[in-house]
Amino acid sequence: MLRFTKMNGAGNDFILFDNRTGSIALDRTQIAQLCDRHRGVGADGILLLEKPTNRADFRMRYFNADGGEAEMCGNGARCFARFANKIAGQKAQLSFETPAGVISAELAGDLVTLQMTEPTDLRLNLDLSTPGENRKIHFINSGVPHVVIPVAKIDDTNVPRDGAAIRHHKMFSPNGTNVNFIEKRGPNQIAIRTYERGVEDETLACGTGIVASALIFALTEKSSSAITVTTRGGDVLQVAFDRGDEGFRNVTLTGPAEFVFEGTIEL
Repeated sequence: MLRFTKMNGAGNDFILFDNRTGSIALDRTQIAQLCDRHRGVGADGILLLEKPTNRADFRMRYFNADGGEAEMCGNGARCFARFANKIAGQKAQLSFETPAGVISAELAGDLVTLQMTEPTDLRLNLDLSTPGENRKIHFINSGVPHVVIPVAKIDDTNVPRDGAAIRHHKMFSPNGTNVNFIEKRGPNQIAIRTYERGVEDETLACGTGIVASALIFALTEKSSSAITVTTRGGDVLQVAFDRGDEGFRNVTLTGPAEFVFEGTIEL
């Protein structure tokens, strides 16, 4: 029997386990079973809280719903911060290691501000062909790889179809990419819809996708910090940053992280 906590960050939902003892070792089939919304708990992914291997307070491991481990998850990281704060002692600030680097978090009620790792691999105005359409896209790695595509009306976008075609495109093989569609809502405001790699569908929100999209928008629209982002689920998050000659620094993501319920499940 495994004890778990269910949480969501802007509608992106997760199952969290305290694995500081190191006794939990889930295989891909078990992770997929837990995330199944009909036969399991139901989630977009799983987060394990573990002992750190460096000077951070904790180690965060994130697994997508298909069982594959990913480098980072922004919405998951906010949930992870509140989860760690609850079970391991009340701290207004904490840090945790991820494969994408060390993330620091500041907590204020149900809002969490993450200090993100610096983005890499920025590429603007790439030509990409998918069946029936040629597109101009942008790419950035905000902890995990993201394509960002501006559109005129986000509600008219077929995210499952178009997102899947780009996610599996040979340009991003073998690991694939996440895909974000953004609509300008003002000088410093966008709406976003995201197709998530590993979930293999549209999700209500994606934290690293929100960061990637806000940074691309700031570049292409020459907007200053901060960028307000409205998700498919209706939540509003903020991405702040400093911009210099060598790119973005001091990137933060602020948004909600909410407890849903706790329980036990037998695998």
